[in-house]
Order: sequence, then structure tokens, then C-alpha cells
Amino acid sequence: MTKSLLVTGGFGVLGRAVSAAAVARGWRTALVDFSPEPPAGLAASLGDGAYLKGGVDLADPAAARTVVEDVAQRQGGLDVLVNVAGGFTWTTLADGGVEPWGDLHRLNLTTAVNTSAAAIPLLTQSTAGRIVNVGANAAVKAAAGMGPYAASKAAIHRLTESLSEELKDQGVTVNAVLPSILDTPTNRADMPDADFTRWVTPDALAQVILFLASDEAGAVTGALLPVTGRV
Repeated sequence: MTKSLLVTGGFGVLGRAVSAAAVARGWRTALVDFSPEPPAGLAASLGDGAYLKGGVDLADPAAARTVVEDVAQRQGGLDVLVNVAGGFTWTTLADGGVEPWGDLHRLNLTTAVNTSAAAIPLLTQSTAGRIVNVGANAAVKAAAGMGPYAASKAAIHRLTESLSEELKDQGVTVNAVLPSILDTPTNRADMPDADFTRWVTPDALAQVILFLASDEAGAVTGALLPVTGRV
């Protein structure tokens, strides 16, 4: 079945991996991102099966509604929302103060809440509506300096559980993946002495996300699925 999928944070490493995997399955795929322009060559690599929209602040409820409606109109509805948009900051409370707590709440939780709220009326019209959120294994027990990030991702876990209960009788499943360290250029640069083979690749995580978005996962909702590789 061809699906209509929207990926927030679509221009980032994981968003690109999810989108490429979805296009490869023949799904109509929209990539939405705060960055004004996609990375060079992204549109060409995805081909005609993808719609790229930059410059969208999903922390603004009106902007989220507008882009979701635009995507649904272009793609003939909406079946799947994948909330990838977010950010990370390592900071202690003593040195970083309170500002990072609000910033990461906005980046990681508010964007997902706004986009999900805008998408729900469309997803309930689908025969197999899906929301897949990106939580974090680091939010299960926060380490030093991880407080703001872990708190915002723990909120994603609770959003996932709550929404799954809210929507379970309307044909929409809501699940989250909880990755450990993703094998990205940024993480390699930040941890050059690590064993990268133990980390989770974006492509591997994308496949798990698309499983949760698939018809085969129709019986799964409210799951917080660890995807931790060998970390």
C-alpha cells in the first residue's frame, strides 16, 4: 500500500535516512525542516517521490497546522507522521543555567506536540494512521549534563503513551523509538575515540521507524522501543 508520510526534521541525518527509506518503498514523502534550504543534492537523491519544505518553525502551532495541511493536500491525505525534529545540548545546571531546559523542551517536545495535534484530524481519516516519535534511551536514566535533553525526551515518552491511549479507538497507533548513540558525523567528531561499530546507524533506525509505520505493526501501540545497537 502506498502511504503518505511526513517527516519533521527531514533535512537532518536521521530525517534524510527515514525519507530515503520511505521513498524506496514507494511512499509519498514530505520532509519538513526549520532550516531554510535542504542540503545540496538531497532533492535530486530523493527524486519525484519527495516534497521538501524548509523554513518551518514547528514550535509555532499555526506554522505546524499550515505545513501539515499543505502536505496532505499535495499527497492526497496523510497516513504517517514521523517526529524527528529536535536538538541536543550537553550542559550542567550549575554552568548552563535554566535556559537550555526551555530551549530543548521547545525543540524536542513542542514541535512534536504541535505537529501531532495538526496531523490527528488527517490521521484519523486514514485506514492505518501512524505516529512515530523519536525518544531517547538516555532519557530512561539521565547522566550528568544530560538533564535538559533527557527531560525533554522523557516528555516525548509520556506523550507517546498518552496519545496511544487517546487514539487507540480511532485506528491510529502511536509509538516511539529510543535510540542510543547514532553514528553521525557530529557524534564521531565529538567522540573520536569511541568504537563507532557499536553505535546505531541512521539507516538501521530508519528501518525500525518504518516498521512501526507499516501495516505489519498495526497491533503495536504505546511502545517505547529501545534501539541501542551494542552501546
